[in-house]
Amino acid sequence: MNNRVKRFTYLALLSAMAITLNLLESAMIPPMFGVFRVGLANIIALVTIEVLGVKEMIIVNLMRVIIGNLMSGRLLGSTFWISFGGVLLSSIVLLVMHHLKTSLMFTSVMSAIAHSIGQVLVVMFFYMTSHIAVILPYFLLLSIPTGLFTGFVAKIAAERIKPLRK
Repeated sequence: MNNRVKRFTYLALLSAMAITLNLLESAMIPPMFGVFRVGLANIIALVTIEVLGVKEMIIVNLMRVIIGNLMSGRLLGSTFWISFGGVLLSSIVLLVMHHLKTSLMFTSVMSAIAHSIGQVLVVMFFYMTSHIAVILPYFLLLSIPTGLFTGFVAKIAAERIKPLRK
């Protein structure tokens, strides 16, 4: 199998895994404190950036948000935009951390923090209130252990997959 086909196959499989983890987490794992999720699909974003690269990580993240929300019937609703805001800021941080060649654990924690900030910013915009910002310190504190967890799992997974980056 040539490298281009292999890359496309990895991209399709990683996208499918991210979408599946996103849907399973939404359906089966209750959010902590009623609103905070672990972010299991972020494991796949971290693996993708390590194995395939930045462009593919962005594709996987966009596919996860768009198709995941489409399949759950929330496309273009407030949940979609909140998710999109978190993924957008998280992807930007992943890109910067990857460029700086930071460890996967640190990258994961920073990405989780950015995801929380992005979601709170979108909620503030949607509801035209800054009062929601009072939960941000709690989200940031929760982002550290969840970022460490997703980073740890992604590190183990990425070590077992042969990189296909150009």
